[in-house]
Amino acid sequence: MTAPAVQTATDGPATGEPVVGFSGVNKSFGPVHAVADLTLTLHPGETVALLGPNGAGKSSALDLLLGLRNPDSGSIKVFGTTPAQAIAQGRVGAMLQSGGLMEDVTVREIISLACALHPRAYPVDEVLATADITDIGDRKVNKLSGGQEQRVRFALATAGDNDLIVLDEPTVGMDVTARQAFWATMRRRVDEGRTVLFATHYLEEADAIADRVLVLHRGRLIADGTAAEIKARAGARRITFDLQGEIDEPALRALPHLVGVEVSGATVRIRSDDADATVHAVYGLGLYPRNLEVAGLGLEQAFLAITDAASAEEEEER
Repeated sequence: MTAPAVQTATDGPATGEPVVGFSGVNKSFGPVHAVADLTLTLHPGETVALLGPNGAGKSSALDLLLGLRNPDSGSIKVFGTTPAQAIAQGRVGAMLQSGGLMEDVTVREIISLACALHPRAYPVDEVLATADITDIGDRKVNKLSGGQEQRVRFALATAGDNDLIVLDEPTVGMDVTARQAFWATMRRRVDEGRTVLFATHYLEEADAIADRVLVLHRGRLIADGTAAEIKARAGARRITFDLQGEIDEPALRALPHLVGVEVSGATVRIRSDDADATVHAVYGLGLYPRNLEVAGLGLEQAFLAITDAASAEEEEER
């Protein structure tokens, strides 16, 4: 059987239209509201990180975006049409954790199949080279390491000229070199006007890569902005110092303007919405902190502060 002819990739994505539009989208599984009244818009040329604790609805939102599940209510548009139509047009590529790879085939064979099926395919050798898997092209898929499997999934997601690339925990299992090469490729795609949406638990990766961050919590979108805006929204600073001798944790937890406190051995880590007042109170307890540092929250600490606040708000409403 002759494979379909490979078409040449286009010069770039269409501009001027939203890439993705969720409007009042809801999805439940029994009593669990996986996605709750989700409304958002993605635009061309964005790198967007989707964050949230386990069970926040990230995977469900991606499944809805890719047409793998249908919403209970609300609407989803991808390039102005349905997810299924956008995918059939070759405008969307996806790299998901769920689902296995064909095993009794070589890497080159599975990539060749993906290219043959894509309406806007890149040449097979180019796809292999971009994913840095040329040297394992003749290896059976079931003989690959976890990191190599991830690079094969990446190759499948980028086998053609997709205007939207959706990635679910894309760098799990990759070493530092592979991870850096992966994101360099993604940055080139975005520079060409494509949109990248990725879900990750690596918050330092989201901080370094994404120019927009979405935070989901129990199916709801609770934050949407740049990493800097998310950090500022947390409204707190990080105070770290060491104490000698026995540490009086109840006294520390009674400090003013406290958002959170953690004691690990001799080291105290505090989140405060008024760092000056909190540090003044530490000295007021007669303590003599050593190696005192006051800094803005990183994205991970801001993420924890925002989700903790959302949980506390929900508890109050019950």
